Amino acid sequence: MQNPKHTQKEMASPSEVALQKEGFSFSFAASACALCGGRCCVGESGYIFLSLAEAQRIAEFLNIAFEDFALKFLKKVGYKFSLIEKPYENGSACVFFDTKKRECAIYPYRPKQCVEFPFWDSLREQSALAELCSLCPGIIPPESTKPSQNLKHNATKEYL
Repeated sequence: MQNPKHTQKEMASPSEVALQKEGFSFSFAASACALCGGRCCVGESGYIFLSLAEAQRIAEFLNIAFEDFALKFLKKVGYKFSLIEKPYENGSACVFFDTKKRECAIYPYRPKQCVEFPFWDSLREQSALAELCSLCPGIIPPESTKPSQNLKHNATKEYL
């Protein structure tokens, strides 16, 4: 999978920028991540896929031997590897989600899958947009003419 090629779109304030990716109907304001409390890191159980190189970088960041990291934090899913999850509220959370600070504990080293959110192929379809908007306060639907109002509206919704 190639790195997404994002374009930037000016938002309400000159310093705020929305990311766009070809083939997706929505934009994403990454600045909203600070308001959300990690909603993309919690919820239903799923997979947080990562490459061995990404796993090695995280292990180095945590100052843990790779073998110990793999035994403690990875599970094999077919021919891939996924970070494990932990129980959280009424669902699951990524093992590296800091539940007290409500943020990613390995943010600078998070896997590509996390970096590319919300521009996942499974979220490309228009039918996924309503659910995505309810999950992520940074999503700017295509019909939104005032992104800052959308950000404020989505950011004030209750956490999942």
